Amino acid sequence: MGIFMILATIMIPTQLLMIPTYLLFSRLRLIDSLGAAIVPWLSSAFGIFLMRQFFLSLPKELEESGLIDGANRWQVFSRIVLPLAKSALAILAIFTLLGSWNDLVWPLIAINNDHAFTLQLGLANFQGTRRTEWSLLMAGNVVATLPLILFFLIAQKQFVATMTLSGLKG
Repeated sequence: MGIFMILATIMIPTQLLMIPTYLLFSRLRLIDSLGAAIVPWLSSAFGIFLMRQFFLSLPKELEESGLIDGANRWQVFSRIVLPLAKSALAILAIFTLLGSWNDLVWPLIAINNDHAFTLQLGLANFQGTRRTEWSLLMAGNVVATLPLILFFLIAQKQFVATMTLSGLKG
């Protein structure tokens, strides 16, 4: 029953959750700070579901063998299960990074201080009502995209290994 509740929360549109989230963050005094843009992305129903499905796919024998060898539950998790979960954690990190990096609507609501604007908010401010500085906007888009491209180039070997190993079974 619990997994169906988590899946049901994935189906709720994010626009419906913005007012309760704003009220919660205003009570926590996180509005007008970068924390308002970061904290909502720390957990998600998709991440919980993804990691749950990955951990269910691991054979129970791995856990049992660690316990037989004298390790406690934390040691089994940190030394056996967590290293195997690197690919799932990498995929979750990629999705979370891309989602939070490209988000415009939530930071537009939660951040009013121009010193705490995200890149997407700053790019939106380049567009005026009557005139748009296209050269500045395109340069800003390159600057906003460059860290993601560099991140991919640095971690390209890990991405390819993740995609290669994800198709193997047994």
